Order: sequence, then structure tokens, then C-alpha cells
Amino acid sequence: MKAISELQKYYLLFKLGVGSNQKCIDWAIERLQLGQEEDDLDVVLLAGAINSNEVITLVEKILERYISIASFDDQLVAGKYIVLLFQSYKAGTETIISLDEKFTMLYCNLGYPDWLTMLSRNCEYATDIPDFLKPFENEFEYIANLWSSSESSTEFESRFSRDVSNQHDI
Repeated sequence: MKAISELQKYYLLFKLGVGSNQKCIDWAIERLQLGQEEDDLDVVLLAGAINSNEVITLVEKILERYISIASFDDQLVAGKYIVLLFQSYKAGTETIISLDEKFTMLYCNLGYPDWLTMLSRNCEYATDIPDFLKPFENEFEYIANLWSSSESSTEFESRFSRDVSNQHDI
């Protein structure tokens, strides 16, 4: 299966509430346009899917066939997504307001991980309290730097320090 890791990423971001099911459909359409996987009926059906439940069912069926869904590292996908958000924030294409919604979705859908607590909180506070902007940016940079150099959630967790995060406060 070609580009299965892309489908995995799109699926996890959608399940985490920060991605679109359309990315999964577009993945299937691209596979068919490139002449890849045209004998896979699930890919053909995914390319024509019209609702979220259908997309999820087909994507899970495709992914389970090639890689175990149970082995997905959703923390890693979320962390790499945060790296991209940090780059977008620095480039001015993401704002505190747009990030607040995304961090809240990630925080809730990941089951409230410790490493995301201060970032999510500071972002929420920074939307209303200007004094929280600097602590938010410090925490955002800290978390993004850790994830950018981590290849697994285990590696990230071994380097993450709650004490450092706690210093990013007013």
C-alpha cells in the first residue's frame, strides 16, 4: 500500500478533532488518479464516501489491513501537529484564537495528557489576558521543540519536564 502513513496521519488528526475527513477522501482520490490501489475496493469506496461514518469505517478497514490501529501513536501525531501549528503561529497564519480551539480539541480527545496541560491553559488565558501571551509563547516553543526532535511519544516523555512547563506562568 502506497502512502499508508499519510492516511494514518489524516485519520488520527480527524479522530482528534483537528483534521478533516475530506483529507482521507482526497488521499483515496489521489491514489486512484496515480493508478495506485485501483484494485482495492475499499480505496475506491473511500474516494466516493460522503459522510463521516462511512469515511471512518473505510479508513479503519484499510489501515487495519496494513498496520494495526492499536499500535497508532496518537500522542506523536498530535505532537508533530503542534510543531506545524507553532511554525504557522510564527508565520502569522495561526492566531491565539484559532489555536485555542485546536488545543482544546487535542487536550480533550487525547485524554488530558500532562504535557498539554500548561499549553492549553496558557493559550486559553492568553485569549483574554494579555499578560499570558509571553508564558503561552514560551510553553508553545518548549513543547514544539521537544516534539520536533522526538521520534516517539516515549522519547518525548523522557525529555518533557513538568517543572519546566510550570515555569511558563505569570
